[in-house]
Amino acid sequence: MELQLIHGPWPLYTNSFLLFTPSGSALVIDPNADPGVYEKALADRGARLTHILLTHGHYDHVGAVAALRAATGAKVHMDPADASGSELLPLTPDLVDEPWPDAPELTLDGVTFRIWRTPGHTPGGVCLHTGNLLFCGDTLFAGSCGRVDLPGGDAAAMRRSLALLAGLPLPDATQVLPGHGELSTLGQERDTNPYLQGQWF
Repeated sequence: MELQLIHGPWPLYTNSFLLFTPSGSALVIDPNADPGVYEKALADRGARLTHILLTHGHYDHVGAVAALRAATGAKVHMDPADASGSELLPLTPDLVDEPWPDAPELTLDGVTFRIWRTPGHTPGGVCLHTGNLLFCGDTLFAGSCGRVDLPGGDAAAMRRSLALLAGLPLPDATQVLPGHGELSTLGQERDTNPYLQGQWF
């Protein structure tokens, strides 16, 4: 499995990720760049997009969802709590093909994701783990965490979500792939991120 990082436009510069599977398919996490950027990356690899995985529903993480879904037939996976059709959460329930399952794991095209529900930044936030990759959306950043002062944010829920991430049974070498900013490792965040250490300002 190979990973490609794609940045959305300034000023938000949202991180999104294309995962290319051994079977020749691809999955995308939080697509917000110009849809043509993803379509070119897929064409360059001869891969077919089959699934769109959303860590949460904020507009800066879902901007390319409708276009990619229409162009490829890829299924959209997201917590319906974040599909309200508002300016902040623009996706509507009809654009979410499959909510996250009640089971803790979901296998797509031979790739198994462990799903951790991490509300706080939004009610429907999740973090996704596969292999040595932890996709954190806007729950955990390198050295920081997602804001909780937007509509639907919940500071108490964020504290619980960060405590969950700090205690995950994953090695320190696990790559932390946040929704914005620099990439990190779980060990680095456990050692240096005050929010992951239980501090709150």
